[in-house]
Amino acid sequence: MHVHILGICGTFMGGIALLARQLGYEVSGSDANVYPPMSTQLASKGILLSDGYDTVALDPAPDLVVIGNAMSRGNPMVEYVLDRNLPYISGPAFLAQYILRDRWVLGVAGTHGKTTTASMVAWILEYAKLKPGFLIGGIPKNFGISARLGDAPFFVVEADEYDSAFFDKRSKFIHYQSRTLILNNLEFDHADIFDDLDAIKRQFHHLVRTVPQNGLIVVSGDDDNINDVLDQGCWTPVEPFSSPAGWEAKNLSEDGGSFDVYLKGAKQGRIEWGLMGQHNINNAIAAIAAARHGGVMVHHAIDALAGFQNVKRRMEKYGEVNGVHIYDDFAHHPTAITMTLEGLRRQVGSECIVAILEPRSNTMQMGVHKETLAAAFAAADEVVLFQPDKSVCSMQEIAAGIGAHAQVFDDIDAIVTQVTHEATVGTHLLVMSNGAFGGIHQKLIDALALKSRG
Repeated sequence: MHVHILGICGTFMGGIALLARQLGYEVSGSDANVYPPMSTQLASKGILLSDGYDTVALDPAPDLVVIGNAMSRGNPMVEYVLDRNLPYISGPAFLAQYILRDRWVLGVAGTHGKTTTASMVAWILEYAKLKPGFLIGGIPKNFGISARLGDAPFFVVEADEYDSAFFDKRSKFIHYQSRTLILNNLEFDHADIFDDLDAIKRQFHHLVRTVPQNGLIVVSGDDDNINDVLDQGCWTPVEPFSSPAGWEAKNLSEDGGSFDVYLKGAKQGRIEWGLMGQHNINNAIAAIAAARHGGVMVHHAIDALAGFQNVKRRMEKYGEVNGVHIYDDFAHHPTAITMTLEGLRRQVGSECIVAILEPRSNTMQMGVHKETLAAAFAAADEVVLFQPDKSVCSMQEIAAGIGAHAQVFDDIDAIVTQVTHEATVGTHLLVMSNGAFGGIHQKLIDALALKSRG
């Protein structure tokens, strides 16, 4: 079978392409932005890529066109598919029909922590020699790839609440029919497709409806929004974490690098690892609970997490030049920014933290978080905000709410010049963006190296 994928270079759709190739299908794809590393990863697997949306890539016609949710009516290839009645499907539906059928699906949902927690679950199962399949919206360092077919029965999927396609406005996670489901947390996000928090809760309730009675839902025990979702109806056993009635982390070290795992008041073991922050501790507890439902003993899961290497772009140390540390983080929501900064603060103590933010997400640029964004930077010593051209949210207003230690720039090179000029030994530069941010990470490295030679 020949499958052609529209929007193939997105993380999710690129993962679909890799899985389809592992199934033995002929796979090709089109995207407006065909560039490394996704393009080289796909090409290395024998996947033919077309840069742009020229309909010649659909002649001769493939057996099936998988349409990503970034595609909309008016796109020439979408119109070509519809006019010629070519068979088409959304990415989540393809995953469900061609890969997840007859698999034990472990889904990880929530506003924050999906990628990291899904990576933890996959690694625990791998450590237990169960060889799980997975599709994750990032690259777990323990695997070096974002998607793998794996062996039956287990398949771990990052269960995203974003919509499925222009013709299917249900959240992606509705398609997956998870038997084990993690609900990490729930806040308002994705304002470009959801009107309000209640609209997101409705989709999460639909998700809960798909989990069977012999399944398990692992939930944050202190998240009121998740409790609201469960109160709408739940037909599946629930195990809470961050709750005395379920799973807990106790006796935490100051930086979160070690903690005891408890289940219903009984100590299960102690984790010693290289991650930091309360959010990662919560992720770990949820992952242990989910893996236990799949048959992995708790002490094996604890041993596995000691060797967990995190995910690329999740508080990843990008480099160090003469005592100045540069980090890359995917945070693009006030809560995620707060958790990341607090985790770094616990690790570095009183050393200087400079937070550098590109407000790139649709929700951020629409100004949805403008009332809470300033407070998210409380743990930073200095804050640098980038003002995108087309954003309706004024970063100057955010900076005013932060105070005199916040600056706004509309030029990336100007940020690099300012930040590297002021950076001294022991400074930590935390770059936060869900995009490439104009290559600012390497520009900081190069400028710091030049400064040291000057």
